[in-house]
Parts: sequence; C-alpha cells; structure tokens
Amino acid sequence: MEDSVLKKQFGEKDVQRARNLIQGKVDAKTGEGIGYSKKQEFYEEGDVWEVDGRKWTIKDGIKQNITKLDKAKKAHVMPIFCPNCGGVMNVKLDKDFYNIHKKCFNCVVEFEHDLKKAGLYEAYSKNIHNSEIDSFIEGFKAFIESELSQENNSFITEQGDVEKWVGGPNRERVLESLDKTIEHLNKLKK
Repeated sequence: MEDSVLKKQFGEKDVQRARNLIQGKVDAKTGEGIGYSKKQEFYEEGDVWEVDGRKWTIKDGIKQNITKLDKAKKAHVMPIFCPNCGGVMNVKLDKDFYNIHKKCFNCVVEFEHDLKKAGLYEAYSKNIHNSEIDSFIEGFKAFIESELSQENNSFITEQGDVEKWVGGPNRERVLESLDKTIEHLNKLKK
C-alpha cells in the first residue's frame, strides 16, 4: 500500500530530476518544454547591449547597468591605494584631499613641504584661495541670473489659496547689489 502512495506523490519527472541532482547534472532536462522560449544571448567581458531602453555591460564578470551618472560616481570614488605613492588610503583623513588633489593626505603634505622649501608655497596658497573665490562668484552670478529670469506672479498660501502678486524684484537694484558683492569678494583675493 505504501508503494502506491509513493507513486502518486512522485512522478517519473520528479524521480529523474532527483537522479540528475545526485549525479551532479544540475542543468540536465527531465522533459520537453512547450510554448515560448526566449532566445538566450551570451555576452563577454566589456560587451555593451541595450534591453528595454537600458544599457548593460559586463565588468569583472558581473552584469552592470550603465547610467548617466557613472562618470560622476567614478570621479568621487576614492581608491583603496593612493595613485601617487601606492599607500593605503585612510577614509577619514584622505577623502577630502583625494577629491581636491587626487592623492592622499601624506602626499599633499609632502608636496606642500617641497613648495615651502622652494619658496613657491605663497603663490600656490594664493592661487587656491583666489580660485575658490572666483568659482563662488561664478556660482553666485548664475544663481542671481536664474532667479531674475523666473516669472511667477502667483503663489499658493498655506491654506491652499492662489494669490496673485504684482511687481517682482527690482532688476536694476539686484544687479547693482550683485556688482557690489562681486567687488567686495574681489577685494578678499590675496
């Protein structure tokens, strides 16, 4: 009687699958499939292909999605070893220095020490300080220009009412203040 119970629970396909698993044939088929079968494509290291509007590649044996931000991610990922000296990078200490100089803290200290010996450190320091001020001025100009170019005469209050305001910023006054601010920032240059 137990024999008939086992025959009902396990079919020939199940027994064949168990045999294949025991023999180590994990990819062996136990029956024929009917219906749609997707065409399999095999890719090699470095191949790039597109599926459903997304780009894919194989890198270090792993299938990876290619995004628009890959270059930005790559620019801010700190390597394990310093590209200059080959030493191990310390996350806490070296992260900021790597983002600016593309080398570890010790290499930057050594570089600046060599500049001090040669008498070039003051010019180097002024150049860094002035370039920071220049980039801030450019960003500030872009922000003011974008704010002045916006046209929005209606605002939604906290109660959900739409209010229409007349007027807007005084363009001449804003540009005058911008010029004064830039003049003040330029005075801060060394």
